Amino acid sequence: MALIYKICHKKEWTQAVHEHIYAGSAKDREDRFIHFSAAEQVPGTLARYYAQAGDLVLVAVDPATLGHALRYEPSRDGALFPHLYGTLPLSFVKWVRPIRRLPDGSFAIPKECV
Repeated sequence: MALIYKICHKKEWTQAVHEHIYAGSAKDREDRFIHFSAAEQVPGTLARYYAQAGDLVLVAVDPATLGHALRYEPSRDGALFPHLYGTLPLSFVKWVRPIRRLPDGSFAIPKECV
């Protein structure tokens, strides 16, 4: 099964590493689930929700490790997005990479995600 991805601010991720668990962003906690994206959804999520953001990281997770707490639900334009109803144990994370900005202002998505 293909990996799923969480985009988050580096400061949030640093806190998660310190606490050994990721409880989600403020928006995730408000919605009561952690928002993930499939690889093909990452560019659209960055453009729509992080256009003005900097200092981002991309967190890769194997969805098989999340069990029944992971649900694919319709969101933007009816596309199914992975949502985690619970916290993310850091032991489930495959890798974390920075998301860089290119000189034109667009995002350089880590090659492992493309």
